[in-house]
Amino acid sequence: MTGTSPIPVIDLGGLLLISVRGELEDDEAVVLQTDVTDAVARTGSRGLIIDISALDVVDSFLARVLAEVALASRLLAARTVLVGMRPAVAITLVELGLALEGMTTARTVVDAAAGFGVTLTAADAAEQGSP
Repeated sequence: MTGTSPIPVIDLGGLLLISVRGELEDDEAVVLQTDVTDAVARTGSRGLIIDISALDVVDSFLARVLAEVALASRLLAARTVLVGMRPAVAITLVELGLALEGMTTARTVVDAAAGFGVTLTAADAAEQGSP
């Protein structure tokens, strides 16, 4: 785990996992962006999984921060996968014209890890705090 963000950055040995469990204030989102980018650089991670399954809403600022995290991670040779998007969040992002460029999506943390060739069980994901 790292830094000053209210959201821990969990190192899964080559993959990093962050699980956003509640609405973030703008300043917390900026700190998260810095912490995640630093963690990608420090660990040499090849992938970043961002779990937003607990969020009912993703506003335009948080969407921009997530896209910037993905772009910075890509510059550091790590691919970003966003998981757990609720239908209402997807609809809102489309209505706002936000594409979340620089990242792909998956249904679950287990599915995202599989995309990196890493096998996690549902129990592993639950242990890390993800559904």
